[in-house]
Amino acid sequence: MTTLLWTGPVDSDRVIVLAHGAGAPMDSAWMDDMASLIGDRGIRVARFEFAYMAARREGVRRPNPRAEAVLDEYRAALEQVRSETDAVPAIGGKSFGGRVASMIADEQHAAGRIRGLVCLGYPFHPMGKPEQLRTAHLAELATPTLVCQGERDVMGSREEVAGYALSPAIGFSWAPDGDHDLKPRKASGRTLAENLAQAADAIAAFLPPR
Repeated sequence: MTTLLWTGPVDSDRVIVLAHGAGAPMDSAWMDDMASLIGDRGIRVARFEFAYMAARREGVRRPNPRAEAVLDEYRAALEQVRSETDAVPAIGGKSFGGRVASMIADEQHAAGRIRGLVCLGYPFHPMGKPEQLRTAHLAELATPTLVCQGERDVMGSREEVAGYALSPAIGFSWAPDGDHDLKPRKASGRTLAENLAQAADAIAAFLPPR
């Protein structure tokens, strides 16, 4: 069993499972802030770590795995969350975590195990390699999906994403002038807090009470 980090109201009928990005743990400042904002909007958040990241807490340096290598870890975490709540959860994550979730979304949604997918800064391509798209499975995605993306994300800017062939099941909340962490530049007049709050509002609207 993996360690789950819960945030938000215990009795909520809205639950979301969130995995971390490739280089930061489930309790990074960014993940803490995002989970808190989502929890403030009445959604219970369950965070977990992939084994490679958990090992780093013990001083064991492991390289970042391929997304395909940790699909079963996400499935196991989802089943653990489902065993601890009566709600049908949504799944998702930050960057790498959201990508992994997107790769199991349709199988889980078709089986009635999840209600939707939320990706926070989806890595549409590796940094500096816009030709290496990670969108093949997104063209046919059937699961209701929300992507909260920075307009100038180096792994998929608003301009780049406009040219991708993506499923109509995928909707976007664009963080004004946001980077991969949704952070805007000072000159934009926006703040990171405003962009994170916008993303949390979009997630709350995407996962209404049942």
